[in-house]
Order: sequence, then C-alpha cells, then structure tokens
Amino acid sequence: MKLFGGMQLGGPTWRVPLGRRDSTTASRALANVNLPPPTAGLATLISLFGRQGLSPAEMTALSGAHTIGLAQCLNFNARIYRDANIDPSFAALRRRTCPSSGNANLAPIDVQTPSAFDAAYYRNLLAKRGLFHSDQALFDGGSEDALVRQYGANPALFRTDFVKAMVKMGNIHPLTGSAGEIRANCHVVNS
Repeated sequence: MKLFGGMQLGGPTWRVPLGRRDSTTASRALANVNLPPPTAGLATLISLFGRQGLSPAEMTALSGAHTIGLAQCLNFNARIYRDANIDPSFAALRRRTCPSSGNANLAPIDVQTPSAFDAAYYRNLLAKRGLFHSDQALFDGGSEDALVRQYGANPALFRTDFVKAMVKMGNIHPLTGSAGEIRANCHVVNS
C-alpha cells in the first residue's frame, strides 16, 4: 500500500494498493464515452456515474475534485453567456476573459480558492458560482441539493466521503492477467 492524495494542496490522503496493472495506452474515445461533458445535467451525471457502479452521493463527492484546477473558456462559455442559474457578477467576471465565441483562455474552476483542496467548491455552488453547467447541476433544485449544502457546511464530511469514493473509483474495472502493466513509476509507461 502507498499513500496517495492531494496533500500538497491541503487535500486528504488514502491508501492505494501497489501492484495494480495500468493501461499502456490512453483512449480519448473511451474517455469521451465514460466522462461527463461540462454541459451535462444531473440526470446525465447520475447515469454516467451509475454505469460505473457509483451512487449519486459518490458522484457528488467526487465532483468536489473541481475545487482545484483550471478550465478552458470553450468548456464553459455556454454557461456564462446563456445559463439562467448563475450569479450575474460571477458570469460578468468570467466574461472578461472569455469571449462568447470560445477560446483557450483559462479560468479557475473554484473562484474562491483555486489552489486549495477544500469545500469552497460546494459553497460556490450554493452561491450559483459553479463554472461548468455540470457543476451547478448538483445544486439546482434536484436530488443532490441537500448533500451539497452538507459539504459546504461540513468540510470534514466532504473529505471523508471523497476518500471513500476515490477508493471505490480506483477499484472500477481493474486490469487483470496480462492486460496492461505494473509500472515502475506510476506516472509513465515502462520502457
């Protein structure tokens, strides 16, 4: 077992089993089938995560990974220019660097603390400041609203649930037999 996590950004850690097999190639087509687009609504999110054996609550916890990172404008232009469930000042802030036609400019996904792993992502959703349509879908009058409120008010609960969901997600469809490889360095394919 090895510890893994976002400690450098203030995030939690969890144990990851060593000796697992990793793929030697990446598949954009497979990723596009299984990863939700930034325009997804709640029903689509629940369905896509459900296909992987993850519950709506686990999906909501895992979405908290959006507390760190940057996104290209072309992935959220429709939200800041057309969505009604968005804080007007937040939309105006994002429009300053993102023209309506879309581009590769970057914006932080979490406007409050973009470099810290924390529960600010959920507080952003409560204030209608989710960057992606798929983020704000978690708090828009649907089944996940109560959990988003809980995570916004209780960062320890979010961290605990996030770790449990990450461990579960790490056990989805493991490679077995001769498929893939056990890597000497988890960041690169063996040479």
